[in-house]
Amino acid sequence: MNEERLLRRYQALMGAVPQSVWVMSPDGVVTVLSGGGIAEKLWTPGLDMSWMDAVHPKDRDWFQRAWRRATQQRSSLDTIVRVRLEGAVDRFRHVKIIAAPVVDEDGEVEFVGTATDAEEHWRARIREKLLARMAAVPAARDLSEAFLTTAAAVVPGLADAVAIFRVVDGVEDGGRPSGVPAATSPERVGLAPGLPSLPPLDADFALGPVARRAIESQEARLLVFPPGGPPRDGLSEVSVRWLREAGATGVALLPVVVDGRTVALATIATCRGNPPPDEADLSLLRDVFQQMSGPLRRTMELQNIRGNALALQQSFLAAPPSVEGLTITALYHPADSAAEVGGDWYDAVRLSADALALSIGDIAGHDLDAAMAMARVNSILRGLAYDSGPAASRAVTLSRLDRIVQALDSPSMVTAVHAILRRRTDGGWHIGLSNAGHPPPLLIPADAPSRHLHGLAAPDPPLCVTDDLVRTTLDADLREGDTLVFYTDGLVETPDTDIGDNLRRLRARADALSHRTPPLPSLVRGLLPPLHHRRDDIAIIALRAQRDS
Repeated sequence: MNEERLLRRYQALMGAVPQSVWVMSPDGVVTVLSGGGIAEKLWTPGLDMSWMDAVHPKDRDWFQRAWRRATQQRSSLDTIVRVRLEGAVDRFRHVKIIAAPVVDEDGEVEFVGTATDAEEHWRARIREKLLARMAAVPAARDLSEAFLTTAAAVVPGLADAVAIFRVVDGVEDGGRPSGVPAATSPERVGLAPGLPSLPPLDADFALGPVARRAIESQEARLLVFPPGGPPRDGLSEVSVRWLREAGATGVALLPVVVDGRTVALATIATCRGNPPPDEADLSLLRDVFQQMSGPLRRTMELQNIRGNALALQQSFLAAPPSVEGLTITALYHPADSAAEVGGDWYDAVRLSADALALSIGDIAGHDLDAAMAMARVNSILRGLAYDSGPAASRAVTLSRLDRIVQALDSPSMVTAVHAILRRRTDGGWHIGLSNAGHPPPLLIPADAPSRHLHGLAAPDPPLCVTDDLVRTTLDADLREGDTLVFYTDGLVETPDTDIGDNLRRLRARADALSHRTPPLPSLVRGLLPPLHHRRDDIAIIALRAQRDS
């Protein structure tokens, strides 16, 4: 009788606090002793479903592992997990579970625990976590990188799949009328493991009417449907096929707005029968994706600056002249980084029918100022070369350039190679060059291994680092069939690598290519490193002495 009275008192006490108290028996039967607060909303034990089935499908694996570890080690458990609401098929609530083992006189163990409503606490914590992560995102190198960062923040915790479409105005390839918002192929996607890949989109792809309304209204849309049964009348045919294959249960469409303009549409899906997002999930997702507006604005501004700088830089990179007896090709490859435009340049100017001045160089810096300084230095050197004529000393010309540049605006360090090629009477070309701290030109003979034109010592110092320097000239010959390649340091310098090793690799690559005797443009493109190794601007100008017919 005393034990029954104590139990009633304990149950009454537990009913007065906002938590449920439960016991799990050794055979796995869960009993709720008393319910307060969350108890009336949660699934309660019964014969139709095990207690673990009430846990959210995305939480079930890790929670089972945590529970198994606690029972095997007879240790306590303290965690937050999503549990199904009473009578609901796909509505869940975050609950804080605290459980402790109790051993009876026979050594059998059971667990006594509490369940407390943690929904608001969890949402506040996850919102702060995600928004802090987004706030720390700097301006990305491009919009795709910014989209990828955001997609990674919500998959797989809040969603199973994310595809982000850039929104553009006007006519798309599919031929929609001007002024109707259009969307390109997905910029970046995040997919939980096991989902089918997103299908490729052709030029005729068009977003469905629900997506277009979300873009135009700048309001989020939420579609909930039976697993694998998306509505055919609101989504594109391609989307419907993929959502059916992925077993999707819901799609959230979130426009990303920057300065009053919709610049992207995020489509977020729950798949494989997982419960669809509810209005609270949609509110959290809306906050996270709208947080993209800051980084996107900065990225778009940087891309605009970069575009202007590239246009300015490339306007000074004129096509090489036509010179009888020489094949000349040049390329400029900008670095794959946001708003970074370097001071790389190349130039070639005919001094006479039998002479050509050629230069290549690099201004330290990666911004619009570097590009403008490059234009000035290049123009001054071109004028000096033309005024001095074919017989001028290349070392003297570079020294004159050094004095003028330092007197005018003193830019940061400049590296350059200045060369004059003169036709020989017995065929081929004579090369005289002066090197101011620049990577050495690469000579690829027609019948011998390639080599760098180093001279007897290291290159002279760069421009703008010292006064009254006596510079040197290096002489070489370019025979018919030989190729000479001038390049900037982006071709051979990468972080955490040795420049000497990279120069040797460049020679080996040139030798492998030259054995096949490719056309000069193909050879130059073949010297470029893989895309993922290109960290800096690359400028190349190359020439080949033509063989006698």
